[in-house]
Amino acid sequence: MSGLATPSPAVAGLRGRLLRKGGRRRRTPWPLVALFVLPSVVVYFLFMIWPFLGTLQLSLQAWDGYAQTKTFVGLDNYVALANDGDFWNAVSHIAVWAAVGTIAPIAIGLPLAILLWSGTRFRLAFRAIYFLPVILPVVVIGLVWGWIYNPLFGVLNAMLEGVGLGDWTRGWLGDADTALYAVLFAAVWSTFGFCVVMFLAGLQGIDTNQIDAAKVDGANASQRTRHVILPGIAPVFTFVLTITLVGAFSVFDIVYVMTRGGPGTATETMAGYAYKMAFGRNFAGYGAAISSVIALVSLLLAIILLRYRERGRG
Repeated sequence: MSGLATPSPAVAGLRGRLLRKGGRRRRTPWPLVALFVLPSVVVYFLFMIWPFLGTLQLSLQAWDGYAQTKTFVGLDNYVALANDGDFWNAVSHIAVWAAVGTIAPIAIGLPLAILLWSGTRFRLAFRAIYFLPVILPVVVIGLVWGWIYNPLFGVLNAMLEGVGLGDWTRGWLGDADTALYAVLFAAVWSTFGFCVVMFLAGLQGIDTNQIDAAKVDGANASQRTRHVILPGIAPVFTFVLTITLVGAFSVFDIVYVMTRGGPGTATETMAGYAYKMAFGRNFAGYGAAISSVIALVSLLLAIILLRYRERGRG
């Protein structure tokens, strides 16, 4: 006997009915869908949408945070922002933070991810080491880097003196010319591990046969990265870019821990200025207006980048 026996017409008909029945897509009942979706929607509305709407409403009012009544002032808070030099000073700091704090973690994280993906020994250990700063509390990171920058016993000044660069030593967080970049360096150190892990996850989906084919065609490492690797991780790249860029506009915690916006206003950010105006000077409506600007700008940037990613997929 050669080959398989031909099934009888009865068996073939039964098989066809089973396949047709199994091929039909079963529709999930709407009550079951609502049962799983509704709790998440309720939580999102209570802790995201409702506070955001409340902040927008408060930004149109004058309130000191204590009085029983609030005075409706319309767009006066936003008009005052346009003429507030301290606010624009904070915006200039955010512009620097958005540029350096977005480019630097990606520029560090992408090459490291490619090295780990290419088969570096102990890559699991390196992945854990790179990601460790991401899971550390911001307070711990701020305190540790504050000790490193300390002008009396800090490690950084001691290292500079040890290599004969004693003229470069200074109070890094107390100097208005270096404070912002010192805090920014600590922030980059604490976030580049996130970029490494995300890029490494995206690299796992690249077909290594394409890399081998590019090598056979004579493509060098730079050409393989540009024409094979980067297109393969484009969605992940856009996601990381969105997270880092949007996060720059709302940065507050590490700045507050390390400098509280000082010296003077040398490291003050938009979120820090909103906090100071709302809780330090009791201009709750004004602080809400700043927070609304941060939220709206972040939302706009996220929409633009996500639409760009979807268009790239198409």
